Amino acid sequence: MSLGDFLENARREAQVIKGEATKDTRFSSEHPYPDAASAAEAFARAREKLFYMDGWSTLPGFSAKFGLYDRGGLRKPGGGPQPGDCVRISLPGPLPENWVTVTDVRTGATEAEFTVSPCGDPQAKADTPGPVQHFFGGEATSTFRVELRGNTLVASEIGRDERINNQGGEAGGRAVVNTLIAEGGWALFQEMQWKKLTDYLAHL
Repeated sequence: MSLGDFLENARREAQVIKGEATKDTRFSSEHPYPDAASAAEAFARAREKLFYMDGWSTLPGFSAKFGLYDRGGLRKPGGGPQPGDCVRISLPGPLPENWVTVTDVRTGATEAEFTVSPCGDPQAKADTPGPVQHFFGGEATSTFRVELRGNTLVASEIGRDERINNQGGEAGGRAVVNTLIAEGGWALFQEMQWKKLTDYLAHL
């Protein structure tokens, strides 16, 4: 790496820490199957696991807990995500809860996915929307996908426009803790969490 590239990377990282720049991430796992019939069966099971979010909370080891809620903040145990639903993400340790809303759900013969974005707490009773309850800003998206590519099952988590939520009213009183989560332990935890999830969805 040249000195110019190093300085540019350092400048961009400083912008990321300040919440002035975004990052994109992608984690994926894949599992080949010997024939089309077994691959199709594996895809059907993966699609069920993708949309059954309660099962995500049972992954062994160091893992977040996930809960699906409707837009009014009522729990939907065992239900599949629909646009407008919300997901509560409880990170390990004494950290604030994080909320995302489901913006899109797609299913097809060889692909299934849903996309979420950070949002406020749907259980907060207020006349106006509160601050985003997430360490990323509201423009960030995460897409969770399973797909068949020939006889290979591929599971992915795709993060777009991930900006630390530490600017202005959107952050509420969480600016400092959001920075610590996103730039401190989250980078490593994100890799562990989403790789563990994609392995689970791909049946690895």
